[in-house]
Amino acid sequence: MTDYSVFSSPDFDPNEYANAILASDATYPASDSKLVAKGSSHLKGSTQDSIAKEDISVAISKLTFGIEDVSKQIRNLVTAHHEDLLTQASNANALSGALVSVKAGLSDLDASVEKLRTKVHAPYENLQTLVTRLQRFHQASDVLRRTSRFVILARRLQLQMNEVRGTKTSDRSSTDELATATHVHGKDIEDEKERAIAKAALGIAELGALLNDPDTEAGDYSKSHEYDQHAIPLRSIKLITSHEAFIEDARSVITTEMENMVLSGLSTLNQTLLASSLQTAYNLGVLPTLVQSLLFDLSQAVEDRIRGAFDLNKISKDVAVKEPLTANSPHAYRSRVRTEPTNVTAPQWSAALWTRLEAMFQEMADRCIKVYALEKVLKIKKDASTHVVFLDEAMKLLENTPSSSFWMSLSRSLQKHFQDSSKSSSFLQQTLSTGLPRLLRLFHDFFGKIAVHTDTIYTTTFQSPETILLLRSLSTIEAQYLSKSSNKINEAVGQAFSGGARVPPGTNEGINVARVVVNELDAARFDPLLVRAVAKNTASSLDNILTRLEVLISRDRAATSLSGPSVTPQQILNANLANFLYQTWTRLITLNEELSPATFSILQPSIHNMNQVFERIIDLLTTAIRRDLTATISKLHRIDFSKSVDPDAGMGGSSLYVKELTDKLAFIRTELIMRYLLGDYGLKWVTSIVKYVIRVFVLHISIASPLGESGKLQMASDMTGLEFALNAFMADGSQNKRGGNLESIGDEYRALRAMRPLFFLENRELASSSHTAGLPPLIVLHHILVRSPIPLPHKLHGWQEAEYVRWVDEHSEEEAWSLVDGGLTHWEKVSEAEGKDIRDAMEYVELARTVLKNTDRG
Repeated sequence: MTDYSVFSSPDFDPNEYANAILASDATYPASDSKLVAKGSSHLKGSTQDSIAKEDISVAISKLTFGIEDVSKQIRNLVTAHHEDLLTQASNANALSGALVSVKAGLSDLDASVEKLRTKVHAPYENLQTLVTRLQRFHQASDVLRRTSRFVILARRLQLQMNEVRGTKTSDRSSTDELATATHVHGKDIEDEKERAIAKAALGIAELGALLNDPDTEAGDYSKSHEYDQHAIPLRSIKLITSHEAFIEDARSVITTEMENMVLSGLSTLNQTLLASSLQTAYNLGVLPTLVQSLLFDLSQAVEDRIRGAFDLNKISKDVAVKEPLTANSPHAYRSRVRTEPTNVTAPQWSAALWTRLEAMFQEMADRCIKVYALEKVLKIKKDASTHVVFLDEAMKLLENTPSSSFWMSLSRSLQKHFQDSSKSSSFLQQTLSTGLPRLLRLFHDFFGKIAVHTDTIYTTTFQSPETILLLRSLSTIEAQYLSKSSNKINEAVGQAFSGGARVPPGTNEGINVARVVVNELDAARFDPLLVRAVAKNTASSLDNILTRLEVLISRDRAATSLSGPSVTPQQILNANLANFLYQTWTRLITLNEELSPATFSILQPSIHNMNQVFERIIDLLTTAIRRDLTATISKLHRIDFSKSVDPDAGMGGSSLYVKELTDKLAFIRTELIMRYLLGDYGLKWVTSIVKYVIRVFVLHISIASPLGESGKLQMASDMTGLEFALNAFMADGSQNKRGGNLESIGDEYRALRAMRPLFFLENRELASSSHTAGLPPLIVLHHILVRSPIPLPHKLHGWQEAEYVRWVDEHSEEEAWSLVDGGLTHWEKVSEAEGKDIRDAMEYVELARTVLKNTDRG
């Protein structure tokens, strides 16, 4: 194939090839850039060089041989594929007929398209010309219509401006007496000036729309045609441009009048005048901008007032003005302006600061009232034609309502200046933190002034979100005040516990701590938020007191030992701690009537815990007293009351256990209880001890058996001795000269008095409620069993007398009655089983059953 590479090239030219052979030109085909590609130029050039050197005969013989070879190959291919070629020829012949019909159809289609082009294109060109002409007519008509409207509005504006200027010059003193604001469309406007200003504002707005944006003019005709996209601006008309200066002057005059009306309405809180001015602003299309500007001016005025209130240079000048120095004074030399007061001038500086703060809060109240007056009118007022609420229109530029924006701005400004002043000046920090209650009273006065005009509420039970947001600006000063308050309480607590266990806190320390706590709460009580914060710190201090007390309380044996002859140091320690807790708790619990429920609920857990710790100290000693007295009373069972003569008793005197009990009560009275200065609680405590002693004593003597006549007399004597001992115990133990008496004890003392006649009643009288009045049924049942051969309940169960008395004291009367009834039934069954004669004992069984039935009926 390399021999035919020259002939297979797409750019092969036989004439040029023949010429090259004849001329023996070695440059073919390199001389013609169209014949050979750049990539194969070297190969083809070398081939042509070899050809040029050959003879013409050789070249012709090669061409002849090549032609024959190619012809042979063609014949071979035709012979090998003759069937396919015949088939292709047949198909081509059949396809030629179809092509003829398609060609005819295409010719017809071209003719139809040409006819349609003739019918459509010419009318379209004509129509396009007419549409263009119509658009120009519409543009001209729109320009004329808008020009006519503009000229009419301009002439009307001239008349309105003459009316405004005429009203202004004729009656300038009646600005504060303007009538109610009105709508410019369809409402009767009473005041001429307001009517003229409102109409002029609407005309100016419409003229401005015509000049600036043709698509926004009052008529909607141009908007209804989509083809009118290139309206001609009116500024291109000389007649219109001649009125622009007048319109701008009119806009300036109306804007000035509108601003004056707004300021006058805000200063006098005249809602009708304010509504009229806002309507004018809406007509001018500047209502959102006006409201935003007013809010900024009001906020900026408050900001300037706040900044000036904390300006130490101005405070120094105020002090200097109030205290002029005379020329003859030895202290006439005046130094440079100070930025911090001296110890001598601190009161004057403080007075000047508070004067400025009072003026600041007055300014804040005035501005806040104006903001709410503005917002109220914006909420109520709406345009008569569009029914757009003015507040919704103003919110296009505002992120929040005017009142919310003002509160946020005021809060940020106060917080910034309070923090900065506390950091930059020790005088301001000291004065503000110490005078936080006074500062909060200024806030209260501020809330009270604006409450009439706003929906702001600040009471003990409810605080509006705005008030809480504003008071958060005092967080820095409040933290300093609370720190000082906590330090005062902690200092009092530290002084109380400074002696440790050797000199524990007592009554005086408790009174001092309670007084400091109450004073701090009372100083903050006027403000619901401050008093809660102080209450939280107070609760923490009270918890700290309890933590330190828990460590000091003694719970070992020495704290509960009553062996005498004097109290132990541990008992004195616990007595002092109890006195401290009692004095603190009794004063703090009265805060329930002075503080609000929400505030007292913060302190209540700590006060309750304090009472619980106090009760634990008292219960620790009370348990020891009861245990020791019970052990002393139970010694009566060592005496045989069935004998005719008691060797342990004196000549008709009390038994030894009564004498020991008397000494024990005297020890408890003088050495222990007198150390507890508990007031009314001490009296109740003594009364509970006396009730317990009588109740235990009556139970013990009711089960003392066997019992003879001399034993009954001895018991009567013992009861008399006990009464004397208890009377003495209550007289001194009550911690007042009048003391108490056993008559005030109640049922327990009546039971003790009724025990004497019980011993000497006949058996039949034991079941009579009239003869056993004042005695519990259980005591009567015990005495019946003592007289009978029936065993007592504790003997039936194998208990000691003290164990049985303790069981009765821990259980209800019904359970004790059931125990006695069960003992009777058990004794009857056992006696019958053993065949004993129980006829003598049945009398007592019947008496006991009768007493039990009386209890059921009772």
